[in-house]
Amino acid sequence: MNGQKKYYPTAFALYFAYFILGIALSIMGQYKAEFAKAWGASTLSNGAIDVSMVVSVIAAYGLGRLLAYPFAGPISDKVGRRVSGLIGIFLYVVFFFGVISVHQLWIAYAMGIINGVANSFLDTCISPSVMEIFPKSASIANLFTKFSITVAQFLLPFVIGLVASVHLSYKIIFIGCGILMLADAFLVMFLPFPQQEKAARGKNKTATKHHFSAAAIASILIGFTSSTTFMIWLNCNQELGASYGVKNPSLLQSFYAVGATVAVLLTARLIHLGLKETTVLVIYPSISVIMLLLCYFITSPVILYIGSFVIGYAAAGGVLQLATSTTISFFPESKGLATSLVMIASSTANYAVLSIAAYLTKMTGADAPRMIILLNVVITIIGIGLALIIKRHERVKTDAPAVNLEN
Repeated sequence: MNGQKKYYPTAFALYFAYFILGIALSIMGQYKAEFAKAWGASTLSNGAIDVSMVVSVIAAYGLGRLLAYPFAGPISDKVGRRVSGLIGIFLYVVFFFGVISVHQLWIAYAMGIINGVANSFLDTCISPSVMEIFPKSASIANLFTKFSITVAQFLLPFVIGLVASVHLSYKIIFIGCGILMLADAFLVMFLPFPQQEKAARGKNKTATKHHFSAAAIASILIGFTSSTTFMIWLNCNQELGASYGVKNPSLLQSFYAVGATVAVLLTARLIHLGLKETTVLVIYPSISVIMLLLCYFITSPVILYIGSFVIGYAAAGGVLQLATSTTISFFPESKGLATSLVMIASSTANYAVLSIAAYLTKMTGADAPRMIILLNVVITIIGIGLALIIKRHERVKTDAPAVNLEN
């Protein structure tokens, strides 16, 4: 354990990168109108700015992840976690400075893709690295990557309010994040990373064979369903809030972030006490389904504040990270690859489902937010079914008789 302490500053630098990533995930959703105006959006019949192009650029983040993960995982496993992390950090610098400088939609779309590519390289660096730094609490260490994100998303509305109160441009937040990422790059460049995984592979020249059981595939696919639940809510809750009469829809983000933060801390404690990760993968999506249905049928501002907290807790409070940890348990010798597989599923959800959301927003206008809720319910129910497949595999494995090695 003492030998691992030298990696603690590395863990801090990696978690900090995820803190800035948390801002990147949601900040464009907070400034849809500003970006739409900058990119020449038209005005709708009701006088509002058409923000569908901004939703499309946000969805491009998922496309970028989808394109990069097949390369990011192998680079992390074979070239090194540090290299993967530095690629992700420098690409985020490009995103933060680039997206506020462009005025054409196609260039903005490219910035959205870069956002996703950067995320993929950070994912395949940070999740395996923190699990290697804290091997005895690997799932909890990975869960705290989500904590870093949720803290950032909780603080973001307050930063937005502060910037507005002193009459500064929203661009100052992007510039600040770019500078912080540059500073973090120096830490990641020089701090030590665990070497044991690379050394172990060097001793074993036999190629690792990956067995994709039904449970392993289900664990990977939860990357799709869990991401759908929180990404739709994160990027579409303001429009839903406005349609329900919420006076300040941006506050929904804070309730969402508080819920996710509470979930990470409480879930980490429960796992430490013996709660199985697979149990969380069943219970939390079930809670999300119930809450989403309540938000569909009860059209009041109060239910959205409650819903934001509950969805933050049950959907964004670490389900994706626990799905990643569960998948890694099926492929322990290829942590970067396992992370990539889950995140490819997550990226597919981000791109496909948010593209559908953008289409629904453009075609159905005011009715779109509630239609998107129903889409979310269906996909989350599928996720519960996938988690039950993993639970069944777990029970079969536990109930299997021990092999008698005595003659």
